[in-house]
Amino acid sequence: MTDDSCRVLVTVMAHNEERRIAACLDSLPLGDAGIRVVVVVNGSRDGTAGIVRGYAGRGVELVEYAQGGKARSWSRFILDEAPEAETYVFVDGDAELEPESVAALERCLSKNPQANAAAAPPMNGRNAAHYRRLMAEEAGLFGDCYALRGEFVDRLRASGIRLPDDLIGDDGLIAALAHTDIGPDADWRDERVVGCLEAGFYCAPNPITSQGLRQQASRMTNYALREYQNRIITAIMRESGPRGLPRKLVEVYPQWLGTLRPRINPLWYWFDRRALARMRSAVADRQASA
Repeated sequence: MTDDSCRVLVTVMAHNEERRIAACLDSLPLGDAGIRVVVVVNGSRDGTAGIVRGYAGRGVELVEYAQGGKARSWSRFILDEAPEAETYVFVDGDAELEPESVAALERCLSKNPQANAAAAPPMNGRNAAHYRRLMAEEAGLFGDCYALRGEFVDRLRASGIRLPDDLIGDDGLIAALAHTDIGPDADWRDERVVGCLEAGFYCAPNPITSQGLRQQASRMTNYALREYQNRIITAIMRESGPRGLPRKLVEVYPQWLGTLRPRINPLWYWFDRRALARMRSAVADRQASA
């Protein structure tokens, strides 16, 4: 990859997205002056990378990592390899953007000089209207589509702070780092992350097939694991700030597993049990390889 700087760098994170990656790329401003699009395909076992190569003539660049993990790949590309940009836009490989969303995110950061991040809301799904109202009041951040100011990414690179390699997703921790300006929880400022209601994204639901149901079950287990990881990260951010984050969260799982229990909720109980089993298995694997 060349290191030429650009005005906007759009990074698409993709893992086994051969069904949806073309629709994602077709929704982006390919060929627009000043906008560079890179797809980071990580740990994929399907044809995602081959489809992305077919977009080379439209200016799309491909970066492939054999090792999976969104957070690991995010840190590796953005903190170590990505060219400098004034604005960094992030899109999940299964998302389709509303027209002009990239431009809207860029404008949003320009109009809010105090903001480190701008977030796009979902446009479909049962809770889309709720999330749009919530984002208008207090900006959260969805990993499907958001933007970071270039100066913030520069400071993150200089800090040496990275997302833990085994973190599920990136949105919660990225939002916290943006709100605190890479500081402890006491430095939190709501205005450092702004909602951008002129932007938006669509995500296709898993089909109601045996494969689709298995994928949804895996997604729900990941959501449960992310819930437990977020509890750990929140405690770390309150106590020692982001410099206390471990390279891998499994390093601190033993301190937490004795206190974590499945939620008494029929929707989450089974998935929580699976998530806790994954955490225990990760600890056992780490101890066995030590």
